[in-house]
Amino acid sequence: MIDRQLHVVVAPDSFKGSLSAHEAAVAIEKGVHDVLPNAVVDKIPLSDGGEGLVKNTINALGGSFRSIEVTGPDFEPVVATYGFLDKQTAVMEMAQASGIILSKWHDPSSTTTYGTGEMIRDAIKQGAKKIILGIGGSATNDGGIGMAAALGARFLDSHGKGVELSGSGLSSIESIDLSFYDKRISDIEIVVACDVTNPLYGENGAAYVYAAQKGANSEMIRRLDKGLRNYHRALQKSLGLDCANKEGAGAAGGLGAGLLAFTNATLRPGIEIVFELLDFDNKLAGVDLVITGEGSIDAQTLEGKVLLGVGRYTKKRGIPTIALCGQYKGDLSILNQEGITSVFSINHELIDEQLAIMKTAETVTLTTRQIIRTVNALGVMQGE
Repeated sequence: MIDRQLHVVVAPDSFKGSLSAHEAAVAIEKGVHDVLPNAVVDKIPLSDGGEGLVKNTINALGGSFRSIEVTGPDFEPVVATYGFLDKQTAVMEMAQASGIILSKWHDPSSTTTYGTGEMIRDAIKQGAKKIILGIGGSATNDGGIGMAAALGARFLDSHGKGVELSGSGLSSIESIDLSFYDKRISDIEIVVACDVTNPLYGENGAAYVYAAQKGANSEMIRRLDKGLRNYHRALQKSLGLDCANKEGAGAAGGLGAGLLAFTNATLRPGIEIVFELLDFDNKLAGVDLVITGEGSIDAQTLEGKVLLGVGRYTKKRGIPTIALCGQYKGDLSILNQEGITSVFSINHELIDEQLAIMKTAETVTLTTRQIIRTVNALGVMQGE
């Protein structure tokens, strides 16, 4: 038995469709305290740079939220919320302005990143000198021309008229005019949370890999890819830029390329950015146990997701690390090798999927309770 206060860090991702990262952390904390009321529990809700980036970092580090009206992916007004960690550092998610959850069309040839550009422009107006931008969950395939247009870029066809600021407009771009572009952009550091390495176009590019998830059929994918190729030619012709094959250029429907071309952007794995912001490694000092988790553990978990990142940090410090999930698929040995001691599914009975989703918080707490009972009984934190 453990005869001292157990120090636990609770650091889950969201259980998508069920619990936010914060809600999951609260449910895990309850399970710990149900067994060991005096345990010290530090909750650190995490994000890989996508959903939850703004809320988790602002809540963890302090700061303020700001909501503004922008142009949504369907060219209709939406309210986007981003945050400031301090007066000069903004944190935002493109999904708040241009996300698939906001689109009724599910047609990436007709959606725009214009609202993301408006959000960037507003942050600069408010005094931001650094912007941390997550670009997961997009509804778009416009190569970032909407974003750049909101900052003053003009995309012109062969007649000198502006093209439609969507995926369908890419094929008409003949030239790019930066006469009215916001010159303040060159002084702004933009750190982009990007977990994919796809090029702008081609069989591994934005259209062929991701557009189907956004509603595109095979013919639309072909047209979008052709448009991205034309966009690349226009960038070379008008601006002398060649960023199509840079890692992450195809992220978020080519927004990665747009950010590389029109801003002072650096693309980095989202989980690295989040861990740095939260000073995660130093928060593990003196910790006995880490509990993490996410909705589904599968092949994507090994591609820079939260659990893998947590495991790598805790492995360096030799801290036992438990992962909870709704379900897991495949071989878990790689996760074990990367620092995740063991994995537990929270679903203990055969029930309807919707009911399982409704009961997620309850089953997370129940599973945590059983884990802590085992930890307490074995006294593993004392090395017995």
